[in-house]
Amino acid sequence: MHTNKHKQEVQTGTHAKKDLSKAPFLFGKMNYIFTAISLAVITLGFIIMSGKSGDIYDMRRTTVAPIVVILGFCLGFVAIFYREKKQEDNAAE
Repeated sequence: MHTNKHKQEVQTGTHAKKDLSKAPFLFGKMNYIFTAISLAVITLGFIIMSGKSGDIYDMRRTTVAPIVVILGFCLGFVAIFYREKKQEDNAAE
């Protein structure tokens, strides 16, 4: 029991376009900035971990680099869960 308007929307595909155009972005600008920084920190950690000279068991490769990589992953979690305060929230406080 579809209405005539609904049949037209389904046939032309306008219903789906309306929903997509009004959907807000999942992440904000700061989320993407934090994600880029976390990827850079993780890459830096793996660069520190690699190398052709020196002992494989030195402190740089066994301690510093894994800590840098773990900090990069932690920053990635922050990037996912970070929410900017809306102006409506600030006005209410």
